[in-house]
Amino acid sequence: MIDALHTVGSDAAPADNAAHLLIVDDDRRIRELLRRYLVGEGYRVTTAGTAAEATTAMRNMSFDLIVLDVMMPGEDGFSFATRVRGDTGAVAQVPILMLTAKTEFEERVLGFEIGVDDYLGKPFEPRELSLRIASILRRAKPPNNAGIPAQVHFGSFMFDLERGELRDGGETVRITEREREMLRLLAAQPGVTVSRETLSGTGGAGNERTIDVQVNRLRRKIEPDPANPLYLQTARGAGYRLLVDR
Repeated sequence: MIDALHTVGSDAAPADNAAHLLIVDDDRRIRELLRRYLVGEGYRVTTAGTAAEATTAMRNMSFDLIVLDVMMPGEDGFSFATRVRGDTGAVAQVPILMLTAKTEFEERVLGFEIGVDDYLGKPFEPRELSLRIASILRRAKPPNNAGIPAQVHFGSFMFDLERGELRDGGETVRITEREREMLRLLAAQPGVTVSRETLSGTGGAGNERTIDVQVNRLRRKIEPDPANPLYLQTARGAGYRLLVDR
């Protein structure tokens, strides 16, 4: 990874409307290499060496995506991601791509339970990092909803496909970008089974087991009894479907 990053990237100024990334990693050399590479890919980039520095940056600037290392002194990546997802403002919706040397399934599940959008294990190829980032940012954008419902209603919930907004009565329900994208895919075809492969998207975020984890996490937000779902139902061996009222 290090050698590859040395050969790419530049300090050319990105466009003013380019996506703004926050790189959080305690290794100064890695931070700088990632910054140069991603600026060369056309992104605006801010770096932070600790969770505290990242918190300060997020108070003063808005970001489109956080690239977050797990192993850091002081507050680690898991704790920081938990704080971000627990925020009461727009910060809670910022997608997170976690960088980690820990590739065990349990570690990925923990991240997805917290609300991380994708994982990339170290070492990695710079091109894969760029593709993962582009995929997450693409999923975060409102899709072209021509020919599909503008809104769907199920129980006390309403999901607006264009805004990607989930409401329970009059209250906004906080969901991650992965949950938002899954709801869009399901709500676009109410009652139709959507495969696990489709729900996993193109970012490589999930195999079948991690998609199941993400679905269970979403069920805890929309189901009266997540163990006996009324709306987000399993089509055994095929995928999932969303049953709506209208």
